[in-house]
Amino acid sequence: MSSMIDDNSLNMSGHSIQEMYVGQKASVTKTIGECDINTFAGIIGDFNPVHVNAEYAKTTRFGERIAHGMLTASFLSTIVGMCIPGADAIYLSQELKFLLPVKIGDTITATGTVTKIIEEKKIGYLDMSITNQRGEVVVAGEGKVMATK
Repeated sequence: MSSMIDDNSLNMSGHSIQEMYVGQKASVTKTIGECDINTFAGIIGDFNPVHVNAEYAKTTRFGERIAHGMLTASFLSTIVGMCIPGADAIYLSQELKFLLPVKIGDTITATGTVTKIIEEKKIGYLDMSITNQRGEVVVAGEGKVMATK
């Protein structure tokens, strides 16, 4: 499994709302493997054959197995829980748009960028996106988080 948090925003004790700033950015990169898709299917019980059956997936518009959209989107949670705000963060909401499929072997990079802070409520808004190894946006949206420090 390859996974990498590649930003200086990693803070195991978490960021307070005062430490967060508009433009603050964090990313995490992961290559999606067959085991990731199978494990995710087992955890959530979604065994749609487009995800877990190669022969069936060949007959779909994708031509091969694809990752669950929510598996891909779940890497945004890593941004919130490990980077911005980090430890003790509360994820309040997440808007998602699924734009392109993620296939076995794709390397995705999830990125969150702070766009707005409401300091008195300890709330931050993040522009969230996930790109593949070709730089194509596969998931986009906005996250709302609370820094509890």
